[in-house]
Order: sequence, then structure tokens, then C-alpha cells
Amino acid sequence: MAIKTCVFDAYGTLFDVAAAARQAASEAGFEALRDKWPDLATHWRLKQLQYTWLRAVADAHTDFWDVTQDGLDWALEATGLQGDEKLRQRLLDLYWELRAYPEVPDMLKALKDGGLQTAVLSNGSPPMLDGAVQSAGIGDVLDDVLSVESVGVFKPHSRVYDLVQDRFGCARNEVLFVSSNGWDAAGASGYGFVTAWVNRASEPMDRLPWTPAHVLSDLTSIPELAGL
Repeated sequence: MAIKTCVFDAYGTLFDVAAAARQAASEAGFEALRDKWPDLATHWRLKQLQYTWLRAVADAHTDFWDVTQDGLDWALEATGLQGDEKLRQRLLDLYWELRAYPEVPDMLKALKDGGLQTAVLSNGSPPMLDGAVQSAGIGDVLDDVLSVESVGVFKPHSRVYDLVQDRFGCARNEVLFVSSNGWDAAGASGYGFVTAWVNRASEPMDRLPWTPAHVLSDLTSIPELAGL
């Protein structure tokens, strides 16, 4: 069946999650971060994701902003930067203003011009996602921004993917789901979506029961995959 709806993960897919650490490292007063920001960004993202998985299996859901702060605190300690409250606050402030990857605005506009529905489906809380969408200036090319907060569990639980069908009324194989997280793309494949994994870092395929239908290096070819 033809693709009718294109759904995107937010963090790492549309928005550059390393941008906060990279930006802070370039600012006066945060010289201690200059050589450590890549490691901090990597630790921060990994712990943020790990805490969502652990909370999901433990039935201990909390707001994504909580796990984002918890992940940052772990990353700061791991890189020897704990105790710098000014740095911590600056990193958190910048996370609300993450930059979109360069190809994102034109890609989303092409989808909308082609008559497709577009949405974000994210672990992020509604205020976090609203801030990121506004900062990137892409609100006018999105039909909706869907958050796991409405079902109270993180991805890849099937209740999260249900939100797409509930909102758009489309069949599962009419959805192109796009994520930079291999495990997320795999989970969505198992759910029945057509999937694309944006593998910007050229990582190995996750060893899971399902695999994404497409593997890309960026989002440029999404309109073509959607049939435009």
C-alpha cells in the first residue's frame, strides 16, 4: 500500500542531540568542557535512553525531562565535571533549543507539498517537543507532535506506536516511520510500520528480531522513499 503518513522520532532524528554540549563548549566560561564535550554528549544520550528502557520495564514511568536531567548528571560525573552548576544549567537550557539537522526543513516541506501527513512521535514531553519544534521553525510542516506522555510508557512499547493509528486512522503499512535509533526502527518494524533507520554514525545493526526496511545516512531521501 502507498505511504500516507511519515512519522519521525525527534531526538537524534530531526534534532541534533549533541548540539547542546557542542555549543556550550564554544562559550566563554565553560573551558573545562572544550575537550570533553564529545564524551559528555555520548554519555548523556546513552544514559538518557537507558533510563527510558529501565523505567519502561520496571513500570516506573516519569517525564522525559527527568531522565534527561538524570542522564546529564551521570555524564557530568563520568567526565569529571560534576559540581559545576552553571555548566549543568547551561546544558539543560540549550537542550530546549536543539538545532534541526540541515536537511530537515526542506525534507518536511517536500512531504507536505506532496500531500503526505507528517508527525513527530517521541519520548519527549510536550513542553520539550514544543520548544524544539519552535526553535527549529518546523511547526508549519508538521500535522501533529505526539508524545509518549499520553500513554505513560516509553518506546518501543506498542502503545506508543498505537498513537499514530489513533491520530491518523491509517493502516500500519501506510506509515513510514523514521528514527535514528536502530532499536526504535526495529521495534516499529515489528509493529508493522515501513521503517527507515537514519544511521548517521554508521553503527552496526542491532541484534533484534526485526530490522528496518531502509538504512540511510541522512534524511534527504525520505520523500523518495515515501513515493514522491
